Amino acid sequence: MLLPFCVLVFLRLDPSLTAPAFSPEEELGLAPAEPQADLKLATEYLHRFYKLQKDPSGRMRRSGPSFTSKVKDMQTFFGLNSTGELDSGTLEVMRSPRCGVPDVEEYSHIHGTRWNKNVIAYSIGRYTRDLPSSTVDFLIESAFGVWAKASGLTFVRSHTHNTDIMVEFVTYAHGDFYPFDGPRGTLAHAFGPGSGAGGDTHFDDDEHWTAGGAAGFNLFVVAAHEFGHALGLKHSRNPESLMYPTYKISRTSNLLSREDVHSINALYSKQLYSKQPQFPHLMQDKCAPDLTFDAVTFLGDATIFVRDRYLWMKHKELSDIKEGPITNFLPKIETGIDAAFWIPRRSTAYLIHGKPRTLSYFGFPPWVQDVDATVHIEKTGRTLFFLQDTYWSYNENRKIMDFGYPKYISEDFPGINSTINAAFYKNSFIYFFMGPQVLKFDYTLKQVVGVEMANSWLGC
Repeated sequence: MLLPFCVLVFLRLDPSLTAPAFSPEEELGLAPAEPQADLKLATEYLHRFYKLQKDPSGRMRRSGPSFTSKVKDMQTFFGLNSTGELDSGTLEVMRSPRCGVPDVEEYSHIHGTRWNKNVIAYSIGRYTRDLPSSTVDFLIESAFGVWAKASGLTFVRSHTHNTDIMVEFVTYAHGDFYPFDGPRGTLAHAFGPGSGAGGDTHFDDDEHWTAGGAAGFNLFVVAAHEFGHALGLKHSRNPESLMYPTYKISRTSNLLSREDVHSINALYSKQLYSKQPQFPHLMQDKCAPDLTFDAVTFLGDATIFVRDRYLWMKHKELSDIKEGPITNFLPKIETGIDAAFWIPRRSTAYLIHGKPRTLSYFGFPPWVQDVDATVHIEKTGRTLFFLQDTYWSYNENRKIMDFGYPKYISEDFPGINSTINAAFYKNSFIYFFMGPQVLKFDYTLKQVVGVEMANSWLGC
């Protein structure tokens, strides 16, 4: 059974207590607490996070050597004065919302793992009721972007359940043996990298999620912390670290400390990205004069070029090109990719590969079993599908095919007179990959304005 990587919780003695400073809603007020309530809080806290063994009789003992030792462990972790006493500073930390991973446990046998790839797919299942879905999409993408910028990892939005990291807003028992507990309790949890539930991240929808402001919990900050765990990171003792156990809302920019950046790069070393695939017989000559592509599209901050079951990946800020079998980058795609397109405003890549039902999603008639190429036109919100000498226009806002299609390609794209292998939209131009050539088409002027070789896109 996979253990959750992170569970953000409130541990409170009494509903009358004011919320801790950690809360975006109120400032911390340490209300006087009865000694027995303090002891109950500390016992539960140390049992949950510091492996304090419960007394078989069920009694709580403040004076036992084990209890005192665990208090000292907790105080040491948080940089407190290690007295073993339940002083006000210690109780303040114990009352603060925090992650549910034990602080003193060696994580290596549960965590410390990583995804053995540099392209990680995520999907958003059930949404929160507190924010528009488009806002949630943006905040989740931004939280992944925090780690992408620091590590070079690429995160790709998927619309299937067959994905690496599933993000969902749920309540109470939700199928993973770690139920949420209603308002102002557990905030979220995440599982470490792995198959099955590995990487999955859940948020308690009984909390009030916000995009910022005075009330509620900032989804961007919580998500960024949780995704650190979903990538395999542990907790930090550094209060400036995003991976510090207690949730902070002090800033929403420059979330990562130097330690966080070092940790993610140590886990995903550069060797992961520079390692050549161990399939020499599958290596392709990218500078071959007859090179053609089946699909070309953005994929996060990278551009991918696909031929058969082989893929080249070119990052915007890197000069080198990663290449290898598609499964090296996208293990769950076992076939070639026939067509692909990227929708920037949703940070979503659609990869069409050998499954007719994929096309039925867009409203194609049953007789359309495949397409030659696809391209998304950002300024019109349309996705164009090309098949032989015709094309369709799909309205991404209304989720329907535009009326009057298919139309002939030659009528609306003069100069494009042969089969299109792949298409790519950039800066108001459509680049039509046709055999070993690429025709640069001005979408505003409706004319071909340039011709180049396909392999020039790979630096040849």
